[in-house]
Parts: sequence; C-alpha cells; structure tokens
Amino acid sequence: MNVLRSFLVPALAALLLATGPASADVLKQAPGYYRIPLGDFKVTVLSDGTAPRDLASIMSQPDVVRAAYAQAHEALPVELSINCFLIDTGKQRILVDTGAGELFGPTSGKIVANLHAAGYSPEDIDTVLLTHIHADHSGGLTVAGKRVFPNAAVYVDKADPALWLSQAEEAKVPADRKTTFEQSRKTVGPYVDSGQLKTFTAPATLFPGVSAVPLHGHTPGHTGYMIESKGQKLLLWGDTVHSTEVQLDHPEITIQYDVNATDAASSRRNALEQAAREGYLVGGAHISFPGLGHVEHRAPIYMWHPIPYSAGN
Repeated sequence: MNVLRSFLVPALAALLLATGPASADVLKQAPGYYRIPLGDFKVTVLSDGTAPRDLASIMSQPDVVRAAYAQAHEALPVELSINCFLIDTGKQRILVDTGAGELFGPTSGKIVANLHAAGYSPEDIDTVLLTHIHADHSGGLTVAGKRVFPNAAVYVDKADPALWLSQAEEAKVPADRKTTFEQSRKTVGPYVDSGQLKTFTAPATLFPGVSAVPLHGHTPGHTGYMIESKGQKLLLWGDTVHSTEVQLDHPEITIQYDVNATDAASSRRNALEQAAREGYLVGGAHISFPGLGHVEHRAPIYMWHPIPYSAGN
C-alpha cells in the first residue's frame, strides 16, 4: 500500500503540473453566440471574432479618441467586435451581415463555427441582408471563391454595388484605394454570377417584420434593418457607431472608412436620437459582443446601456 502511494502521489503531482498551467495559459473563448426573443422571432447574435484597430489613428480628432479610451481605462489598439445577427422568424432564417471571412486574419472569420455552435448550418440560411459591402460585413459570404450560403438570396441597397462593383468607379480612385473594390468582387461577385444578389432602395419593407432604414454616409448604401414582432423592435444599425466610448459623446467624430463623413455623422445623430426617443433595442456590428443595448439621451451626450446578461432557459 505504501509502495503504491509512493508511486501514485508523485505521478499525480506530475500530471497536475503538466496539465494545470498549460490549460490556464489558453486564452481561447467559448463559442460566440447569444440568443434573445423578440416577439415571435428568435434573434441569435453570432460573433465573427474581432478586428484590432488603433482608433486614434483612423478616427477624426485623435486626441479626443485617446482621452475617451483613457477615461474608460482601455488601452489602444482595441479589439472591435464583429457581430452578425440571425433572425429566425419561424418561416425565414435571415442573417444580417456575414463577418470578415478570410479577409481580416486569425482574430475573425468565426461565423460558420459559431453558426454551427448555435444549432444552424450555412445551408439553413435563406436570406442574407448586408448593411453594406465593406469586407468585415460581406467577407463571410465566400471562402476560397465559393459561396458559403448556397441557398441564400443576398440583399443590399443598390447604391453599394453601384459603387463597389463598378469598374468605372474603381478606375477613378488611386491604386491604394482599390482594396474595397477588389474585396467586393471577391465576396459578392459569386452571388452576382449565380443570380442570388438582390437590390433595393431604402426605405423599404423587405419581408413581414423586416424593413430597410437608410443610414447613408459610411457607404452610399449603408442601411440599417428594423426587425419587429408583436410590437417589439430591434434596429440593426451596422457601422453607424464604431465606438461607444467615443461617438456617443461625440457623434461628429468620423472614421476614415466613411465614404461621406458629413452624411455618416448626420445619420449617426439621427439614429441615436430616434433610438433614445423611441426606446427600442439596438444591435451594433462593432459594439462589444453581443452588441445589444439601448440608447439614452442625457443631453448633451448619449449613453449606451448594454442589455443585462440572461442565462436563458
């Protein structure tokens, strides 16, 4: 017995030493999805991962940006969440934005894994709504040139493909600004070829309980989607706000990715004001996962109130 103990105790200790620190050093997170009810609809937020960005270098008024993050006790660069939203109406499975796919490196491109973790497959998606065609919203449409969502019609405001898929428009810009055009052909192009790309002009009612809201400026066709069931509303506003730390105090601060910064700031002010006044739920593409919350207008600033965590049932 003593002989056995003299063997087992050191062996167990060695096993603990071998497994304990190694496990503690692993910083991978759990699968990224979060589910809420909205009337008769089921909304699942799907994380595509994050995009590390030094916002002080790409937003206007960099000193204000640095001060805002210092006040929030956050260091730059920050990891901006990339959130996508699955709306299960019972009749349709509608995915709003698709993440960055292969285009933003190893911290993103996780939507398919998280879709599976949430109990769905890409083949289950029958509709994709793009807030706009920037790579971190349309990149998940394809992998290695093939359609990830083979059964889905892809909807976008017609002003975006009129810009990003136009060779004539691309010819007008210098070489260092052609990336979005090239990425757009890569991500949206296969759906154009298959006849699955559908366009509209916002404002528009697209499906029962789903309407397109014009939030132009970030791109010409940048669109929000108002989801409504049994009087409950959720506005998915895309890139209207990139940083709650900065742009709720300073809606005038823009980002270098804005095609028309003046219009983007105006759309942001209008969206914040209406969300605060009407009190509906908001979902943001780059607000910290799951990116759901309410806006309060506490003049002269706006405030973001994330929804409380729910363990579900």
